[in-house]
Amino acid sequence: MAKEPWLEPLLKWTGQTDSLVIPSVDSTLEAMNEAGVDISILSAWHGPGGSLISNQEVATQIDQAPERFRGLVSVDLNRPMEAVREIRRWVDNDRFVGVRVVPWLWDLPPNDRKYYPIYTACVDLGVPFCTQIGHTGPLLRSETGRPIPYLEDVLLDFPELKVVGGHVGFPWIDELISLTIKFPNFYVDTSAYALHRLPTSFVDFLKGMGSKRVMFGTNWPMLSPAQCLKHLESLGLSEEQRSNFLGNNAMRVFVL
Repeated sequence: MAKEPWLEPLLKWTGQTDSLVIPSVDSTLEAMNEAGVDISILSAWHGPGGSLISNQEVATQIDQAPERFRGLVSVDLNRPMEAVREIRRWVDNDRFVGVRVVPWLWDLPPNDRKYYPIYTACVDLGVPFCTQIGHTGPLLRSETGRPIPYLEDVLLDFPELKVVGGHVGFPWIDELISLTIKFPNFYVDTSAYALHRLPTSFVDFLKGMGSKRVMFGTNWPMLSPAQCLKHLESLGLSEEQRSNFLGNNAMRVFVL
C-alpha cells in the first residue's frame, strides 16, 4: 500500500517522501503514548486490485497490544457473499468493532448495490459502517465522497445502520450538517485533519449540534495523534464538548 502511486501527494504534503511509511506496533504505541491516546482503531484496506492491508494483518497487530487496539474489517465489494462471510468471521464486537470501505478507492459511491450486503451484515451484527466523505486527498476522484445524494440514500434505506463518515466532508460541510440533523445514526470523525486546519463551519458545528456526533481521528502514519491534537485548545471547546470529541462519542458508537 505504501508504494501505491495515489499516495504520492499525501507523502509530499506530510514530508515523508524519503522512505516508505510502514508503522510498527511499537511506533504506533509510541505515537499514541506521546499524545495520551488510550485506544486506536486500526483499519484494514481492500481495493479493486486486492488486499492492501489484510484483516489478518490488523488482527496480528491487535494480538500484540489487545488493550490498546481495536480493528475495522475491510472486504472485497466484487464478492458480496465472501464479503459477508469475512465480516461475520472477524467482527466480534470486542477486537473488531466495525467495517470500513473507502469509496474513492473503488470509484463507487456508497449507494451502489455492491455495498448493500455489507450494510445488512453490519446491521445484523450491530456495528458501524465507516467510510470516507469529502474530497479525496489521493489522486483519485472526489465525487464518491459527496454526502448527498450518495450517503443519504444509504441512511434512508438502512435506518438501523450506524455510519461514521471520516475526513470531515469538506467542501460539502452544509450537506454533512444536514445529514446529522436528519439522521440520528450518522457520525463524523476528523481523521486526516490537524485540528487547526478544520474548516470554521465545521468547528461551529462541533461546538453546537455536532457535539455528540463528532469524534477525534488521525491519519496515522501520515499524521500522528500529537500533530492532530497540537492546537486542541484553539477550538474553544467546553469540558463536555472536549470529552465527547476525544472519547465519549467513539466509546458509545463503537461500544469500546
